[in-house]
Amino acid sequence: MSFIYAALASIMFSLGLLGDVPYAQVDSAFEANNPNAIVALGKQKILINVLGKEGVYSQPQAALVLKDFFTRKPGSEFNFYFKGKESSDGTFAIGNYTSRGEKFRVTIHFKKEGDQYKIESLRIEEE
Repeated sequence: MSFIYAALASIMFSLGLLGDVPYAQVDSAFEANNPNAIVALGKQKILINVLGKEGVYSQPQAALVLKDFFTRKPGSEFNFYFKGKESSDGTFAIGNYTSRGEKFRVTIHFKKEGDQYKIESLRIEEE
């Protein structure tokens, strides 16, 4: 029986169903201006810095902070241009977010919790 579980886990890892950094989900959430989808990928408390205003927020609070940003700066495009090396501790990535011709740098730190990478901190700053 344990062989079956090991085989299934091996298949899931090889297909990328477990343990992957959720880059595609973050990308889609930013392009859709969906703060709830972003914070759903985070830890229970997330460090957020939006244009110099920093705080540690619960997921519902973090969603409100990001919703305010998206309301003021609705985006049309998001893409990662750097993805750090994944480790047992975590990783980070840097992307560009575009809103009405304005460009913002988005830096996200992911922390590994169990078999998943969760957003630990998110920084949005003007380029």
